[in-house]
Amino acid sequence: MVAIRAARPDDAAAIAAIYAPYVLGGTVSFETEAPDARAIRARMVASDGLYPWMVATAGEDDAGILAYAYATRFRDRPAYRWTVETSVYVAGAVQGQGVGRLLYEALVDTLRAQGFVQAIGVISLPNDQSIKTHEAVGFRRAGVYREIGYKQGRWIDVGFWQCELRDATVPPVDPKPFGDTGVVRG
Repeated sequence: MVAIRAARPDDAAAIAAIYAPYVLGGTVSFETEAPDARAIRARMVASDGLYPWMVATAGEDDAGILAYAYATRFRDRPAYRWTVETSVYVAGAVQGQGVGRLLYEALVDTLRAQGFVQAIGVISLPNDQSIKTHEAVGFRRAGVYREIGYKQGRWIDVGFWQCELRDATVPPVDPKPFGDTGVVRG
């Protein structure tokens, strides 16, 4: 059974281990050096309690982190504060088993409960599995930037997928901190 919970600082090493192959072995991430546990912890702290970080574990007893997901500020300008950029990464051993989708569903549900209006998924192309996961949880293709990143000796296209989390209200209400909602499922 897969359990989903808020990520804790002591999860940083496991998160870094899941992320490293994406950085070092492919073009899914545009980073070129894999961050260590300290860097991951710093990123979690930088979420300032507003943006969720979550993990999927192998059961209620926290028997190993299988995947992680998080949201970050979409852009730095104040007018974007109701929009987030989302990411989900799954350990190689459990890819294709639905763990990423379960975790992503919880992330989207949580962002809705917090009051965010839009979520943006950024996908290096081609990546059929990521597209399938994004679309399964409600994202729709919003556009593609051609040859925008250069990694591993080639230019890479980047696609943007968008998920409307809630109707935009006028005036908008500021999103709630992650601590106020916790992980929401369903």
